[in-house]
Amino acid sequence: MNDGYAETTATIAAETGEQLIAGARVAGDDLWLPAETLPQAVGWTLKPEGLCRDELCVPVPRGREDAFRRGDHVNITAFWRLTERPWARSETGDLWVFGANARERADALLSLDAPDFALPDLDGKPHRLSDYRGRKIYLVTWASW
Repeated sequence: MNDGYAETTATIAAETGEQLIAGARVAGDDLWLPAETLPQAVGWTLKPEGLCRDELCVPVPRGREDAFRRGDHVNITAFWRLTERPWARSETGDLWVFGANARERADALLSLDAPDFALPDLDGKPHRLSDYRGRKIYLVTWASW
């Protein structure tokens, strides 16, 4: 690209899982994702009122639209900074990790609802915790360390 961005396929790790996103643009600590990839990459959707997840919408600050959106790309790291969410990137800019807001995570823990996650069974078939909502389950974990 001739705007100082390097176009790449980025690996995104977020609450939605791990995704490979083609057409990502990297400029320093800014990651610009194609708007149509946001729901799969980070669980948010670009709407006229801002970036939205379920009923929650966060508007883009007035006068700073260029820092958040250019053409069909959204600066997801600018949004993460705005909403005080943790994120990290690899030195090469090909791996990005986006975490949950600490306040939201603390509120979720107070509700005693476990966050949804997926794990494979012995045959490799993935199972989501939400698939068993309303049923009692017994979950055994183990780590070698």
